[in-house]
Amino acid sequence: MFVRAGVHAPVREIAAESGLGMGTIYRHFPTRADLVVAVFKHQVDALAAASTDPADPAADPPFQALRQWVHRFADFLVTKHGLAEAMHSDQAGFETLHNEFVERLLPVLDRLLTASAATGATRPDVRAYDLMLAIGNLCIGVETFPDYHARQMIDLLLAGLTRTDPAAPAS
Repeated sequence: MFVRAGVHAPVREIAAESGLGMGTIYRHFPTRADLVVAVFKHQVDALAAASTDPADPAADPPFQALRQWVHRFADFLVTKHGLAEAMHSDQAGFETLHNEFVERLLPVLDRLLTASAATGATRPDVRAYDLMLAIGNLCIGVETFPDYHARQMIDLLLAGLTRTDPAAPAS
């Protein structure tokens, strides 16, 4: 709901979509910030668990796994951009959440990026933190421009990570 309508989505619609009553929502999440933070933490948990083991023979090819995870991460970032506003004056709380998400998700992205580079699909010189920042910056435009397609921009970014010579050895 937050991806579609932002952090100001009506609680009534959130309750209806989740199958819960308004009282249940407010009992567990007395403020909008409490609800948004809980959703944020749930999304971080899901993203941290979403990476595949490159050694698993049933896993997607590493570049495909990277692309799928990056798209999920972008969807997450779209909701995160409104988080600071929803938390109002709790800047320290927002910074703590931001640091938590970086600490938990950066190793996942690094693992996916390393696996993709090991197969020669992507350049080996790209740092996970730089890619994370680039993805974040590409997601910012979603709030400003109504016809902004973050996933298309991210696909362009990912295309730039691919090796220009797939036959070249991975470093």
